[in-house]
Amino acid sequence: MILFRIFFTTLLLSLLSTELLAADDLIDAGRAASIDVVLDNAIRRGLISGGVVVIGNHSGQLYGTAHGTLFPGAGGTPLSDRTLFDTASLTKVIATAPAIMKLLEQAKLNLLDPLTRWFPEFEGTDHEEITILNLLTHTSGLDDVDIPENDPLRHLIEKIVMQNNGALPGNRFRYADVNYILLGELVKRISHSTLDQFCAENIFAPLGMAETTFHPHTGYEAIAPTASYNKILTSGVVQDLNARRLGGVAGHAGLFSTASDLNRFATMILNHGKHGGKQVFTERVITQMTSPYFYNNGKIIRGLGWDISSPFSSPRGTFFSDMSFGHTGYSGSSIWIDPEQDLFVILLTVRLDYTNIRQFNQLRSDISTLAVSIFSTSRIVAEIIDNMKIP
Repeated sequence: MILFRIFFTTLLLSLLSTELLAADDLIDAGRAASIDVVLDNAIRRGLISGGVVVIGNHSGQLYGTAHGTLFPGAGGTPLSDRTLFDTASLTKVIATAPAIMKLLEQAKLNLLDPLTRWFPEFEGTDHEEITILNLLTHTSGLDDVDIPENDPLRHLIEKIVMQNNGALPGNRFRYADVNYILLGELVKRISHSTLDQFCAENIFAPLGMAETTFHPHTGYEAIAPTASYNKILTSGVVQDLNARRLGGVAGHAGLFSTASDLNRFATMILNHGKHGGKQVFTERVITQMTSPYFYNNGKIIRGLGWDISSPFSSPRGTFFSDMSFGHTGYSGSSIWIDPEQDLFVILLTVRLDYTNIRQFNQLRSDISTLAVSIFSTSRIVAEIIDNMKIP
């Protein structure tokens, strides 16, 4: 009986690795509907006016659902996987960090390059030892600043040069948008293309992410609104004030995308850089980008751009593995990817209540926890084997 159990388990795993053993036959539709219930409850509580969830693996989408409307109230335009969202800080991991890694792949930079190699403005300052790696992992020691509308980049650099907070680069994790604003400018200085142009040509076009852009055209039918600083819901204009002052194209925010396009990106990551027969990134670069870096005495774990374990890791939920990674966006977006369990979860919402951070983080966590409990191959196999009546 033990030998039979081993044989059956091996056979089952083999079948699953090929085609997820016809996931629709294994997944209880009622359990999957619990994700819809979570979204509906968030809408009812006024946390969001709607949300889109896409769950998938290396083969693509396994499940998708969209609830609610672009604006609060009945009769509005319903959301779908083609609704365009301001992804906020997902810009860092969908655009800026991949652009830096593409330049690394092209041997145009080194992660240990000092910032001064590309930004001579920092020569002779307290920030000469900052490296590209420090910027990618938020360990530069730099603090965020408000950017004026007039000549924003020059004034940003002037403010950074004057910072004297005593923080040494590489010492501690300190999340700051300014790291990625500098990285976005770095892409321009090295490639001689703006960040949006470089990403469109080198990342989005090869992946077929035709709806992902920094400047959504006005003719797009459904663009999810965000709450501006005067509390008015607006569509098609980046929510982040510094990104707006930088012209809507910035390394930390400004990217608009759809669940359908982000599905392509996550699938590429799980396929070790390959999508549609194209090697968009080398496997080595994908591994390098998602490998763990430990900070704050091991309490904070980051990838290059990606969050692995930190106070911002609510989308990891309960069941994602320690090797999983992802990111959040202030506008109500998040993505979490788990190569070990071959699973990803994308959440895009029209966020209404920005004050109830705890409940919103719980929403992200609940969606991910449900996704893994329902769709993870390893959990399905374990459940089947545990329920087998074999001594």
